[in-house]
Amino acid sequence: MIRHIPLAHPRPDAQQFIDAIMGRAHPSKPPQVEYLVDEVVMRPIVTELLGRTWVDPDGSREAEKAYLDNFIEFWYRLGYDFVRFERNMGFEVGQILAADTAPGSTKQRAWADEHQGKIRSWEDFERYPWPRIEDVDFFPYEYLNAHLPDGMGLMLSHAGGVFEHLSRIMSYEGLCLALYDDPDLVQAVADRIGELMVRFYEHLLDLDRVIAIFPGDDMGFRTSTLVSPADLRKYCLPWHKRFAAMTHERGLPYFLHSCGNLEEIMDDLITDVSIDGKHSFEEAIMPVQDFQARYGQRIAVLGGLDVNILAVSSPEEVRRHTRRLMEICGGRGRFAIGSGNSIPSYVPVANYLAMVDEAVA
Repeated sequence: MIRHIPLAHPRPDAQQFIDAIMGRAHPSKPPQVEYLVDEVVMRPIVTELLGRTWVDPDGSREAEKAYLDNFIEFWYRLGYDFVRFERNMGFEVGQILAADTAPGSTKQRAWADEHQGKIRSWEDFERYPWPRIEDVDFFPYEYLNAHLPDGMGLMLSHAGGVFEHLSRIMSYEGLCLALYDDPDLVQAVADRIGELMVRFYEHLLDLDRVIAIFPGDDMGFRTSTLVSPADLRKYCLPWHKRFAAMTHERGLPYFLHSCGNLEEIMDDLITDVSIDGKHSFEEAIMPVQDFQARYGQRIAVLGGLDVNILAVSSPEEVRRHTRRLMEICGGRGRFAIGSGNSIPSYVPVANYLAMVDEAVA
């Protein structure tokens, strides 16, 4: 049974959230964090729990404004201190599409084509339709910045990180071959991506309600990184270091969402890149409480409730796991409660709401 949400009178405090995450305050209970909530989960909450009319973006400004208004209300009324938002500037990649089989979904899911990349040679590099920052529509970011309720902040990013775009533009298979056959081409693609993203982040960092930059860049799988740690250090981590430095120059923290086993590059991320917090945890790799015991004196821990638990457990089991993490990790500090990865379409709405309801209790 949902007892506490939606909040009738939310009192967001973005500064308090940042103070807790950065270790400057130790609240009696941890704040909430989330990376993404799929629209399949968000929509029934907006319409049934919040009593609002859902509007799908159709390319018009009015529809986009209505969508963003619902987006703000969702984060606000569920007790978050911020809105997290991301958009992609439009890197062209190969995709494989299939129907989303999650209950209630009518959309398609997209997977990267791991075998056939858009760039396989220098000729492809020259022909590739690189996006132009002048063509990027920053309206959604600017609208959110101008319409947040008092006390709320923005955690923003570009959708996808340097490694993700590198491995999608070249394809994962093509990237692995090129790392051996033509490393200069890999460097050129990575640098073009990174340079464009620098300009993208320059714009985001000019918005006055931003409280953190919080990108995602999945660099690992269950047992290791997706390419060698040495290759990540050469082609990708220097760009994260650049983004983090830009963020820190504005006096803001730089958080990183990255799936997979990153044990071999965690020290690089903490000491060289200088991330302020890590997101994305799986019980099968390292339970969040174990990660916090190892690294929690150096960086913040964001989220951690395993998505498998959220997807297949009962709402009461979700509540129990939520309370346990709040007690263990919240007791140590520099922790925010939320999913270990995101809220995908296959997480039951009741389970997501059970986690949030327990968190705000």
